[in-house]
Amino acid sequence: MARYELIGSGNEKVILLHGWWSDSSCYDGLRPFMDLNNFSYLLMDYRGYGGSKELDGNFSINEIANDAIAAAAEAGWDNFHVMGHSMGGMAAQMINTIAPDRVKSVVAITPVPACGSPLDDAGKELFHNAAKEDANRIGILKFLTSEQYSDCWYDYILRRSRETTTEKAFHNYMLAWTETDFAEKMSGLGTPCLAIIGKQDQAITEDAMKATLMKWYNNCRIEVIGSSGHFPMHETPVHLVTISEKFMKNCN
Repeated sequence: MARYELIGSGNEKVILLHGWWSDSSCYDGLRPFMDLNNFSYLLMDYRGYGGSKELDGNFSINEIANDAIAAAAEAGWDNFHVMGHSMGGMAAQMINTIAPDRVKSVVAITPVPACGSPLDDAGKELFHNAAKEDANRIGILKFLTSEQYSDCWYDYILRRSRETTTEKAFHNYMLAWTETDFAEKMSGLGTPCLAIIGKQDQAITEDAMKATLMKWYNNCRIEVIGSSGHFPMHETPVHLVTISEKFMKNCN
């Protein structure tokens, strides 16, 4: 099973799933602002990432979802919120389809929708070579943030991506979030859902959420962070924690 860490002592249990770019350390900037008296968080590293870097697998969205459910079971959690970024937001949706009665709410941070994010020919050239080419990774990062940050920031995210992932996992997870489609299982879900979007994100947009999550979930709303791109955990951490925990507290 994938490696995970438990933090906090609160009664509100949250599975916190990272995205494609790096492991669960991407949430380190949130820790000073988390309400760890009222919330408990389970942070998992996917196979091929971080503490699970040596674990092989099929590197699929279904595998992430089932590893997370298994981790929650080992932790003794019967019910939980699921919070996930980007590819992790897609995995959060899958967990909701696998165990709908156990999921109290879904917080989807700039999420890939359950229908996947298919690439055109130019996109395939860029993304399919990103595992090996740093220039491709930087180009994707700049697109996801409207090029609003310094070269030092982009170099930092690139370095952490290299340090916390294997090339095999990075490439195969890209195939997973671009080519997986389980949208037919999403229609009519009653779980409360919050979709958090960065206005500066040119990939996962408010219109994309209106066409997907807002249609699938009976109880879904969108929150737009004006100054953020695709990575609110890095770009606007206080804002992200505040709106996420407020939403989850109100889902009881």
